[in-house]
Amino acid sequence: MTSVTQTCRDLSELTAAAQTACRLLFQECFKSGINFIFITETYRSQARQNYLYEQGRTRPGQKVTWTLKSNHTSRRAWDIAVAPPRNLYDISTLSKVGAIAKKLGIEWGGYWQAGNYDAPHFEIPSNWVMPKGYKLEGEVIVPSNSKMKVQLIVKDKPKEKDDETMRFTNPTTENAVRDYIKQAVDKGKIDKSWLDKFDSGTMTSGDFEGLKIIISQR
Repeated sequence: MTSVTQTCRDLSELTAAAQTACRLLFQECFKSGINFIFITETYRSQARQNYLYEQGRTRPGQKVTWTLKSNHTSRRAWDIAVAPPRNLYDISTLSKVGAIAKKLGIEWGGYWQAGNYDAPHFEIPSNWVMPKGYKLEGEVIVPSNSKMKVQLIVKDKPKEKDDETMRFTNPTTENAVRDYIKQAVDKGKIDKSWLDKFDSGTMTSGDFEGLKIIISQR
């Protein structure tokens, strides 16, 4: 059993939706130039929530939470911090992250009222879905310590196959295509350079498809 004093920073302990939301938030932060934030806590057991609530009340220390009912326990919340040399909870950075979160339908504790204010805290409602116009664009590296930076690793798209030059296995077909092009040249529908290109073996299938459209329209 996990100790109530032990912090969980494992993203996989959150719900699937919360994991996606968190990755999306870190991705959009990365794209905005904010790559120096990291996770400080994800899932929190009710026993740990109770333990934290006692701090500053029945146990010595500064108050760190205002509620016994947190979405950390429902696996829909996570806390973040800011890497050095900035302050751990640099409000300028957290405010920028909060503004990005708002666009994504993610709730930021920094928008809560004074008594409940919780700038490092982010959470999603139980019915959260990714907003239209957004997607995970690659593998998002979500740091769990201040030594790592947020990363977005986008795999190279497979290169499209170059438009291949026309190849014929049947001389009759090749002659028929040449006659088709020559007739269009003779009728002034296309320039003779197209016939020269065919004869030199450099005409591609894309060229020919385009030629057919041009010929049909003239």
